[in-house]
Amino acid sequence: MAGKHIMLVEDDMSLAEWFGDYLGEQGYLVTLATRGDDAIELIESDQPDLVILDIMLPVKDGFEVCQAIRPFYHGPILMMTARDHETDEVLGLELGADDYVVKPVKPRVLLSRIKALFRRSLPQEVSPVLVPVIEDIDPKKIILGQLSIDANSRTTMLAGTKVAISSNEFDVLWQLARAADNLVSRKELVIQRRGIDYDGFDRSIDILVSRIRKKLGDDASNPYRIKTVWGKGYLFVKDAWE
Repeated sequence: MAGKHIMLVEDDMSLAEWFGDYLGEQGYLVTLATRGDDAIELIESDQPDLVILDIMLPVKDGFEVCQAIRPFYHGPILMMTARDHETDEVLGLELGADDYVVKPVKPRVLLSRIKALFRRSLPQEVSPVLVPVIEDIDPKKIILGQLSIDANSRTTMLAGTKVAISSNEFDVLWQLARAADNLVSRKELVIQRRGIDYDGFDRSIDILVSRIRKKLGDDASNPYRIKTVWGKGYLFVKDAWE
């Protein structure tokens, strides 16, 4: 992962310098923004490989920044805050963050989170399709009606229009689409995405699916393309993309 560009958005200069020095020693290029409004402009122009985003920022807070950059920035966003409230974590994830850590965070823990986010953003090896849902001979491309998902370029097209989708959203979408018309449990999705067992309380998958539905024109109140099977998981409907 050496050489990756990390944008650190943090108004506490002593903490920013400490994290910047540490991550620099690990081989990352770290640039700093101390205000939310400046961060939006810098992220749009620089397109860093990853953004570490504090919540308590001057001018615009981290939630506002996250919401503002998601339309044009598709890399990983790691939110970092001193506020240990579940509602903050859920809101951050709903607005497009990929992970969330609470200060004080140990440098090695932060580094492990960063490495995990970079691993998720890399193209994944595509395992053989278990059910005959792919209408294209390329095993790394799924075409279902007007929906096209390409694992080589990690792009998604709907009705000829490219869908702005984050790396984590793509991974979940690919896993669901590969198993179209078959139930995929939350446990399977969590293990695939985070490499850890499902504890029954991880809401990140539900939030990611909600974001995917919105971007793919599914009905949030009565989804018909990606259905929820209560208490079990999700069902990606093969014939809902015509």
